[in-house]
Amino acid sequence: MNDTQYLTHAEAVEVEQALLSTHEKFLTRITISSLRMLQQIAAHEGVKVEDLTPQQIIKWFERDAELKRSQGDTAGSLQW
Repeated sequence: MNDTQYLTHAEAVEVEQALLSTHEKFLTRITISSLRMLQQIAAHEGVKVEDLTPQQIIKWFERDAELKRSQGDTAGSLQW
């Protein structure tokens, strides 16, 4: 299991306090989380974030899903 936190509580509070619409706050939280996820995938693949390919990202998600199927819902990186 991975302990990566894609959006900290402090960041979530900061986004909530921003002068943004509800939709814009949602997009901001997704964007911050996505950056963290891409950083993790890039580290796993041994490349820079900007060098990641869609295929590498897809493979990472497939591996994570396979871990969940074989080891249970608490395995893998993504915890929903």
